Amino acid sequence: MLTREQMEQHQVGLYIIILIAAAITGLFAKQIVPILNHPALLSSIIAVLMYGMFTQIPFASIRQSFVNGRFLTAILIANYIAVPVVVWLLSHLLPQEMPVLLGVYMVLLTPCIDYVIVFTYLGRGNEKLMLLSTPLLFMTQMILLPLYLWLFLGPEAMKIVDPQPFIEAFLIIIVTPLVVAIGVQSLSRRYQPFQMGLSFSAWLPVPLMALTLFTIISSQIGKLTAHWDVILAVIPVYIAFMLIMPWVARSIAVWFKLDVASGRTLIFSSGTRNSLVVLPLALALPGEWSMIVAAIIVTQTIVEIVGELVYIRLVPALILRDRQG
Repeated sequence: MLTREQMEQHQVGLYIIILIAAAITGLFAKQIVPILNHPALLSSIIAVLMYGMFTQIPFASIRQSFVNGRFLTAILIANYIAVPVVVWLLSHLLPQEMPVLLGVYMVLLTPCIDYVIVFTYLGRGNEKLMLLSTPLLFMTQMILLPLYLWLFLGPEAMKIVDPQPFIEAFLIIIVTPLVVAIGVQSLSRRYQPFQMGLSFSAWLPVPLMALTLFTIISSQIGKLTAHWDVILAVIPVYIAFMLIMPWVARSIAVWFKLDVASGRTLIFSSGTRNSLVVLPLALALPGEWSMIVAAIIVTQTIVEIVGELVYIRLVPALILRDRQG
């Protein structure tokens, strides 16, 4: 009988199989793509995934993380100083066309606030710190994304970003699962059915992550075929970003003298972007811009998912090990 520990040990192989199956489904079973592409379906899957992750966090002791001012300062510097500098430098490798630059800036300048918590957990980081950072990252990216678009693209960009999709995603994907998870944990101390439900929730992260990956890739991969020239131009930039940021974040972690788990958390935060949440922004753009920017963002999702599968192995094994020399 498969145990939860065995399932977690073999999760990377499972995710690779899921990626292949999702690509085949999205390209050759197009009749089900409209169902998988429904925004409510993807949001619901991610919300349940977050619930499964949140139930594994001991909220009774999470209050201690609020005093970690060094980590919060480090995560702000990594995401809003180091990342913009790296993105601006990498953008010179792109075609200097407004929709292309807009798509890359939108997705690379916004730190992830949802499934990064799961990958941080899988990569042996401090998921409690990552969870506590999400409200701060959410508010700061809403404020700073228009500013960075204005700096990098000009004043017209200020009119592009609508904060409503960010707010809706945060409430659905983060706040609701978090409240439910805390409620279940609290009630599990007094009621046996909630204790059983809490134990069952420990099985959720891996299969739900697989379901999330399948839904995203299968529903969105068909959109890429119409913009191959753009896709081929942005993929090297996305790969370079994921190769550079772990080492930049590691340097920041050493600078702030963070412990190993917190340093890994910083690496995952700076290397994982907000593709799922900025996608509604892209779809709200007018005309052809919408398709181009959406294709650029979906491409980042695919590259990032593959990269995260590498991250969860290499970050604890190579980039920031338990015992540094």
